[in-house]
Amino acid sequence: MPLTAKGSRSWIARYALSLLIGLLPILSGIAILYWQAGHTLSQNAGKTAGEALKQFDLMLDSAAESANVILPLAGQPCDEVKLTLREQVTRQPFVRAANLAWNNNLYCTSLFGPYQEKIDPADYVDGTLWLMDGNAITPKSALLVYRLQDGKGAAMVSIDGYHLANALRLIGHEAGLYLQVGEVWLSSQGQVREGAAPGFAVGQASLSSSHFPFSVSAGFPAGEVWRYVVKEYPALMALLLVFGILAGTTARRLHKRSSAPTQELQRALEAGEFIPYFQPVVRSETRQWAGAEVLMRWQHPSEGLVRPDLFIPLAEHSGLIVPMTRSLLQQTAALLAPHAATFDPGFHVGVNISARHCQDLELLDDCRDFLAVFAPGQVRLVLELTERELIEPSAVAQQLFSQLRDMGVMIAIDDFGTGHSSLSYLRQFNVDYLKIDQSFVAMIGADALSVHILESIIELSAKLELGIVAEGVETLAQRDYLTAHGVGFLQGYLFGKPLPAADFFNNFKRQLSLEEISIAVSE
Repeated sequence: MPLTAKGSRSWIARYALSLLIGLLPILSGIAILYWQAGHTLSQNAGKTAGEALKQFDLMLDSAAESANVILPLAGQPCDEVKLTLREQVTRQPFVRAANLAWNNNLYCTSLFGPYQEKIDPADYVDGTLWLMDGNAITPKSALLVYRLQDGKGAAMVSIDGYHLANALRLIGHEAGLYLQVGEVWLSSQGQVREGAAPGFAVGQASLSSSHFPFSVSAGFPAGEVWRYVVKEYPALMALLLVFGILAGTTARRLHKRSSAPTQELQRALEAGEFIPYFQPVVRSETRQWAGAEVLMRWQHPSEGLVRPDLFIPLAEHSGLIVPMTRSLLQQTAALLAPHAATFDPGFHVGVNISARHCQDLELLDDCRDFLAVFAPGQVRLVLELTERELIEPSAVAQQLFSQLRDMGVMIAIDDFGTGHSSLSYLRQFNVDYLKIDQSFVAMIGADALSVHILESIIELSAKLELGIVAEGVETLAQRDYLTAHGVGFLQGYLFGKPLPAADFFNNFKRQLSLEEISIAVSE
C-alpha cells in the first residue's frame, strides 16, 4: 500500500515537472518572439516610410523640373506656349498636366490650351503643394499640384492621384501608409481626407520631406504583433510546443515550402513545359500579318495552362527567366522554320526580355542561334524590354545592345507610357519601336486624358522616327482611330488571341488564302 501511494505521488510529480519544464520555455519563448516581432514591425514601418518619402520626392522632383522649365513662359500668349506645356507632360514621368498663371489667374493648360480660372495661393501649403480631391475634369480623383511662383507669374504642375495611390499600395503592401500634405491626407485607396491621418497602434513611423512640405506615416493596426508571430514564426512556435521532436520535420517542411516554387520552375523547365504561344501583329493599313509576339505559357501536367503573371515574376527573381527564354527561342525557331518560306521578308518575331537578360552576354549567342535557322532577312527578331525590373545601363548592357544592333536584332519598349523608366530607356538604348500599353488603347473614345497621352506618345514616336505598335486592340473603332493617327502596327484580340503554334499557323494560312483571293479579285 505505501508503495502504491508513493508511486502515485511520483507520477504526479513527474507530470507536474514535465508540465513546468514545457511551460517555461514556451512562455519565455513566446515573450521573446513577441518582443522580436514588435521590434521588426517598427523597423519595417520605418523602412516603408523611408521608401515612400523617396518615391514622393522623386515624383515632385519631376514636377519641379517641369515647373522650372515652363515658369519663364508665364505671361506669354497661351497659343505660343501650350505645345511646350504638353511636351512636359509627355517627357516627365508622373506629370499629368502643366499649367501657367498670371496675377493669380490660370490662363493656359496643357490639356485645354487657353483657360480662365482664378486661383488662391492660400490653398497651397507653404505656397507650394496642394493635395486636391479632384478637379472639374476628374472629380473625386486625387491630384497633387506643385506650384512655383516668380513675381506675377506662376507654374502649376499636377501629379495624378493614381500614381500617388499606386505608390502607397505597392510600397505599403504589408504596412499601412498615408501621405499628409498640410491638413489633408491621402490613403492607399486614393481617398483624400481632411485632418490628421489616423495613427497606428503598432510601430508607427512618420517622416517629413526636407525638400517639399509633405510627410508620410506608416505602421500597423492593433493585434498585428500576434498575427506577425503566427505568420512568421510557425517553426519556432512548433519547436517550443514539441521540444524539438518535430523540429527537424517542421524545419524541413518550411525549407521545402520556401524553395518549392523555384524547384517546380526548374522541374518544369527540364520537362519542357514552358511553350510558346503566338499572337499576330498586323499592318494597320493593309491588315496583313507583319509578324507575331511570342508569349511564354506554362503547360502544367496537373494544373493545366498557368497564367504568366503567376510564374514570370518568380522566374525573373530567381534568374531562371534566362534559360526559360533560351528554351522559348529554340522552340520558336524550330516551329517557325518549316513555315518561313511563306513569310514576307522581314517577318517580325517579338520576344520579351527582362533586366536579367541585359546583364548576360549569352543572350547574343541565343539570338545568333535563333537567326541562323532562317535565311538572311527572312525573319526580324525584336526584343521587347519589359519594366518589371529596372534595366541598369551598365557597360555589359551597353555592349550587349550594341552587338545586338550589329547582328540586326531590333529593340522595342513594351507597355510604353506606364513605367517611370520608359523615357530613360529612350536615352540609354538605341530603340527601334514603342509598344503602346493596352490601357491607353482601351480608353479611346472614353477618357480625354488617356487619349491626350496616347496622341502625345504617337507624336513623340514620329519625332524620334520610331516604329509604333498598339497593343490590346479589341474594337473596330480602336483600329480605325489608331490607323488614322498613323500607328503602323496593331496587336490585339480583334486580330487574334495568343494561340499555340498549330492553331496560329492554321490561322496564318487562312490569312494568306484570303490575301490571294483579294489580289485575284482586284486583278
